[in-house]
Amino acid sequence: MAKCKTDCIERPLSWVFEKLGRVVGRHPCVFLLLALYVAAALGAGFIFLHEREANDIEDQFTPVNGPAKLERAIVVENFPGSEEFSELRLASEGTYASLIITGLQGENILTKAAFNDIIELDRRVKSITTGNNFENLCAKTKGRCLSNAILDIINYNATEIVSSNIKYPMNNGMFLGTTIGGVELDSSKLTSAKAVRLFYFLDEKKTKENPYWLDGFLKLLSNYTEQKTVHVSYFTSISRQNEFETNSDSIIPLFSVTYILAIAISILSCLRLDCVRTKVWVAVLGVVSAGMSVLASFGLLLFCGMPFAMTVETAPFLILGVGVDDMFIMISCWQKTEVNKAVEIRLAETYKEAGVSITITTLTDVLAFYIGLMTPFRSVQSFCMYTSTALLFCYIFNITFFGACLALNGRREKDNRHWLTCMKVPEATGDGGGCCVGGAYDKNTQKEYEMPMDSFFKNYYGPFLTTVWVKTFVCLIYAGYLAVSIYGCFQMQEGLDVKNLATDGSYVGSYYDKEDEFFSAFGPNVMLVIKDDKFQYWNSTARESLDLCLENFQNLTVADSGISPISWLSEYMQSGLNLGSNNEAQFKSQLTAFLTRSGFSQDVNFTNNQIYASRMFIQTVNIRTSIDEKNMLNAFRETAENCGKLQTPVDLIVYHPTFIYFDQFSVIISNTIQNLVVATCAMLVISLLLIPNPLCSLWVTFSIASVIVGVAGFMALWDVSLDAVSMIILVICIGFSVDFSAHISYAFVSSEKSSANEKAMDAINKLGYPIIQGAVSTIAGVVVLSAAKSYIFRTFFKIMFLVILFGAVHGIIFIPVFLSFLGTCSNSHEKKKPNLPEHSDTSERRVKAVVIQNEWSADPDCY
Repeated sequence: MAKCKTDCIERPLSWVFEKLGRVVGRHPCVFLLLALYVAAALGAGFIFLHEREANDIEDQFTPVNGPAKLERAIVVENFPGSEEFSELRLASEGTYASLIITGLQGENILTKAAFNDIIELDRRVKSITTGNNFENLCAKTKGRCLSNAILDIINYNATEIVSSNIKYPMNNGMFLGTTIGGVELDSSKLTSAKAVRLFYFLDEKKTKENPYWLDGFLKLLSNYTEQKTVHVSYFTSISRQNEFETNSDSIIPLFSVTYILAIAISILSCLRLDCVRTKVWVAVLGVVSAGMSVLASFGLLLFCGMPFAMTVETAPFLILGVGVDDMFIMISCWQKTEVNKAVEIRLAETYKEAGVSITITTLTDVLAFYIGLMTPFRSVQSFCMYTSTALLFCYIFNITFFGACLALNGRREKDNRHWLTCMKVPEATGDGGGCCVGGAYDKNTQKEYEMPMDSFFKNYYGPFLTTVWVKTFVCLIYAGYLAVSIYGCFQMQEGLDVKNLATDGSYVGSYYDKEDEFFSAFGPNVMLVIKDDKFQYWNSTARESLDLCLENFQNLTVADSGISPISWLSEYMQSGLNLGSNNEAQFKSQLTAFLTRSGFSQDVNFTNNQIYASRMFIQTVNIRTSIDEKNMLNAFRETAENCGKLQTPVDLIVYHPTFIYFDQFSVIISNTIQNLVVATCAMLVISLLLIPNPLCSLWVTFSIASVIVGVAGFMALWDVSLDAVSMIILVICIGFSVDFSAHISYAFVSSEKSSANEKAMDAINKLGYPIIQGAVSTIAGVVVLSAAKSYIFRTFFKIMFLVILFGAVHGIIFIPVFLSFLGTCSNSHEKKKPNLPEHSDTSERRVKAVVIQNEWSADPDCY
């Protein structure tokens, strides 16, 4: 039986990198200047940054082609705007300003003193003249500005609030559920309330003047301190977008901090006491290389017209971490070469060993990001495109610009020159040196001395981890980890709460908090649109089906059964104008007059004597959490679908402007699972191609699943919801999980040690310090985001922190222990010792260039 040769990909690729390394080592200045020129030229694309910015919340954070957007198009097509304003019938959220007024100590607000302040505040708001006065800009009904119901009830007289007999939630046909909150009732009589909400709607057609008036409203309220008895929270229809757009300002200073931190960590990782062998400048230029990749990739995509969403602003932090990690790989391989060889030969050997390693790193990470392009959220698509392209440029600049820097530094070391002054210094005789003596190396191996951390993992940590009592303790820890993770998964909340798009401490957050506290008893008034232009409203059988359909909606737990649906048809049937209502002509003959007189003209698209569409409304209740929003949306859409299956079908849709945002609930979980499955399969294919060992692939799968469960569970316990932001980072964690797991397990199965414990120690010896170093460098790239004032940026940090932490813990604790229980697992076909990296490696992914070495004798061809 033919044996499979496993280095069909690795061997020619290593040969190509060896040739490239020789060329770069021979002409480093050419590659260095060429990379700088490309970065500068492409970086010019940043002149388009402002016009490429795509920060519209609806466009970026709601599903592309979501059902609610299609439903909105149907509503707009069939029910065009009217001169008579109706909040209930808006196809969008409208243009408005709003106030939520509460007592200073949370007391009853239905008092004369409180309403004196409320009426005065109302007067001040209506006196705003920025852009134009309120009277000219307001949304009008019957020629008058739409007023607030609670103020109409008391005739703008504060003394009447005590004596008025107000019913709740319906008072003489007026719905008060969204304007009075935190109520106490005596039967249906309102006895006390803790909050009052006022709305000031503007005419949407006056698009030029409205923003100025709203800005004046915000300026007034931000400086309004004359309240004596009440506390005021305020909000406008442009507030959420304005606050969202200011989020980016909070992280611009953090990027410089990240850059300095990345340089510091790189220098510390590459620092030696030897003034010649230290790699200070190499470390700094490695960070510069990562920065160049951000400049070039972003500039290129901006040139190409790619939208720049706010989520993209987190990408440079990740790129710095990953780019620095790849730098460690090349430095590690350089330190393995013999110091007395020519620079171009040392660089050729470095490229031969490290090239495949960073290629696999790039391949797995970029693939994870490209899979993210499958999501229906533009913010995620933009983030994935920019980040994946940046990773590709990071790869290109690592093998050109940074390789050239490594070669130039090698020439300095070859001449035994000081790292700072470049002056020749005497050669040191031992490991170390001083400020003016250096260039020492191991005379036996002709290589640089090993790092102290390698000795720690070899002599202390490995033997400690493989003792019986420690392995038992590790298993108990893992059981606890898994239990907590699974528990957390069941606590997961779905969807992006729009209030999280505002910065911390914003007035927007205060308004939303008050809204959730006092006005969540009643949800949206949902529109039921009968879109079938063939529906026979005059036919009693058809009306019975429609009545049954409405009854099904009323019976939903999220619907208010105490409030009758707003139905033009019911009113028309009760009006007595439809004599001989089973007759189409008679039914239609009086319809126009009824609609005009009753105020239902906006609810029926009655054109050319044909009813093309009509609508009715159902009030919802107790929509307090994102789960409630999801359940309500699903219940209404399912009921609408069932209406189409009645004996006389009623073809209708359900719609409310908030459904645009609720749509994310229907795709978040399914898309997350889809992306995770596709990404996992892709990673396994890569593993099988480059690491063809079934046992290793099994442990790769196990580790990926374990890390994903852990990240998902702990992020829920860390108050992070499953939304468009966290969804893609979960997919990304698969790529990083491969980095930490595949190589430790392969190092185990490919080890020639005799016992399982020795194999585990051998794997830890080779990979322990690289895993720690890789984890620290990546976390350092995103840690400053923890100080951001935006939920989006903090979420990115939290999940990336969990991904790297759990990935590293699996790599250096869980996987070695679990593998040690398997006994001797060497491949029976193994004929020779694999060319594994020496224990002086300084990068977690350093082993990638090794794990794909040929382990079996085989025919020259691949099978």
